[in-house]
Amino acid sequence: MEAKIQKAIDFKAEGHRCYKEKKFREAIGKYHRALLQLKGMHVVDGTTGSEVKLLSQAAAKLTEEQRRAVDSTEVECYDSLTACLLQSELVNYERVKEYCLKVLSHQRDHFKAMYRAGIAFYHLGDYECALRYLRDAKNREPTDTNVLRYIQLTEMKMSKSGQRERESGKETQG
Repeated sequence: MEAKIQKAIDFKAEGHRCYKEKKFREAIGKYHRALLQLKGMHVVDGTTGSEVKLLSQAAAKLTEEQRRAVDSTEVECYDSLTACLLQSELVNYERVKEYCLKVLSHQRDHFKAMYRAGIAFYHLGDYECALRYLRDAKNREPTDTNVLRYIQLTEMKMSKSGQRERESGKETQG
C-alpha cells in the first residue's frame, strides 16, 4: 500500500512538472497514472460483492495518515486534470464537470473546482447550475475578475434565453 501511495505521489509530481512546462497531454497522462495507483484504496461502486470485500479490506488496512495522503493526492490530481483539460484545444466540458464534482465531493469549499465547474456548466448550456457554482466561487473570492466575468456572461445568456422564450410565447399567442 505504502509503495502504491508513494508511486501515486511521484506521478502527481511529474504531472505538476509537465503542467508547468505546458505539456498538458503528458501531464494528463501522469495524473491518470497517479489515480490508477490509488484505485482500490476506496470502496468503488459497481463492483461485485467479492471485490468490495477485497477493496474494503485493503482500504481498512490504511493508516489515518495514508488515508489522508490518498484523499489529498486524489483531490490534487482531479483538480490538476481539470486545469489541463481546460487548456486543451477541444475542451471536454463534461469531463471537466465530472472531475470538479469529484473534487467538491471531498472539499466543498474548493475555490478552483467551484469556478471550473461553473465554466463547465456554462459551456454545457446549464446556466442555472453555472451561476450557482460561480456565485459560490465569488463568495470565496469576491474580487476574482475571471469569476465576475463568467457570472456576467452567464447572466447575459440567461436573459437572452429568457427573452427568446418570451418572444416565442408572443408568436404562438399572436
